[in-house]
Amino acid sequence: MVRLDSMRSDPAAGGAHAPRLSYLETVRCLLRLGSEGRGAKLGLERMERLLERLDHPERAFPSVHIAGTNGKGSTAALAEAGLRAAGFRAGLYTSPHLVRINERIQTGGQEISDADFCLAVQPVFAAVEQLLAEGTIDGHPSFFECVTAAAFCHFRRSAVEYAVIEVGLGGRLDATNLVWPKVTVITPIDFDHEAFLGNKTGAIAAEKAGIFKRGVPAVLAPQRREAQDALEARRRQLGIPAVEVGSDWRAEQVTHRDGYYRFVAAGPAGKTVRAELGLAGEHQVTNALTAIAALDLLGVDAGAIEVGVRNARWPGRLERVGDAPLLLLDGAHNPAGARALVRYLTQHQAGRRVWLIYAALRDKAVEEVAGILFPTAHQVLLTGVSQPRGLRPEALAAIAGHHHPRWEIAGNLSEALARARARAGSADLILVTGSLFLVGEAKAILG
Repeated sequence: MVRLDSMRSDPAAGGAHAPRLSYLETVRCLLRLGSEGRGAKLGLERMERLLERLDHPERAFPSVHIAGTNGKGSTAALAEAGLRAAGFRAGLYTSPHLVRINERIQTGGQEISDADFCLAVQPVFAAVEQLLAEGTIDGHPSFFECVTAAAFCHFRRSAVEYAVIEVGLGGRLDATNLVWPKVTVITPIDFDHEAFLGNKTGAIAAEKAGIFKRGVPAVLAPQRREAQDALEARRRQLGIPAVEVGSDWRAEQVTHRDGYYRFVAAGPAGKTVRAELGLAGEHQVTNALTAIAALDLLGVDAGAIEVGVRNARWPGRLERVGDAPLLLLDGAHNPAGARALVRYLTQHQAGRRVWLIYAALRDKAVEEVAGILFPTAHQVLLTGVSQPRGLRPEALAAIAGHHHPRWEIAGNLSEALARARARAGSADLILVTGSLFLVGEAKAILG
């Protein structure tokens, strides 16, 4: 339980005896609750009571609510950039973070400041203490629930005109699913978090479809048949309209240069958007079309959408952080992400020797992901992440070493990077992938 009475007091924090935590104390208190997926107890009851006690910050702004397996973070970044280009004060809530927790909460394209982060989290902690003392909730809200509530409080305090909200896990029982959006979005659905969502595409899609709201239009990215059927069944049950990417909005005149794509998005009633993407990879065409469809439903004009998709950035996904050799970071942590990464390497980096630095979490499909990624590499370096769910490199070797004839273990990421840099030629590619936590560590090391 997070307790505030052990911390110092400051009247400016809200009340004559209100305690104020420093930024580091605030982050420490949150981390004591555990990270996503650790001891998770899915359900909305605690979150409902918490938001009620906070006077419903989630009702203070309209939102775009985005669920899916892959591409939801990129789609969220694209949608937020489009809203900002249209002149709206926009908020963005995503997860996980790569280096600092502040990355999760943004307004006006800027991460929340340390001071504002403390101001947003403190009322959440105070409300939790009250609810626990009263016996109103059955246990302490999770890390993700607390950060989500803090994001809503910050967006209310910042008077955002729209907030783009990325679902954390699933949809139906996710802590974000108490917003009432203007548009809901489902990005491509694949396998991930099977321990929570099941191992059948239709069942996973049914959980994602839990964000649908009666009277709120939905945007649907292209899906596998089972996922499409589950989404369609829920949509018909609620009687909501849907815009389908691939039919209602299509990519025409597609070209690319060095992995960055341009196309004309052709929509209903002759609408067109000329898209020049600032995010690399062919899969971003689908993400951009999905964001464009959502922005169009919100009435954003084509010019603002074009500026937004050109300026949108999403760190840790095909992110270039060095040259000669090219150093690339990509958080391909599930099979769909791995396939997208391999397509990029095949289409845009053919001929380069790839030095693959890989780490993964225990609850991921390591065998399948390694089977997709490892054959593209010249050399595989297996390492670990500083995270409780991380697999030790020796365990990775036992599970996935057979997918490549040349693999070796590096004790940590710094060691792996040093070895790859010492051996790689200037025309080679060093790829850090397998876990967003590993990508975050790389960004911290590389500055």
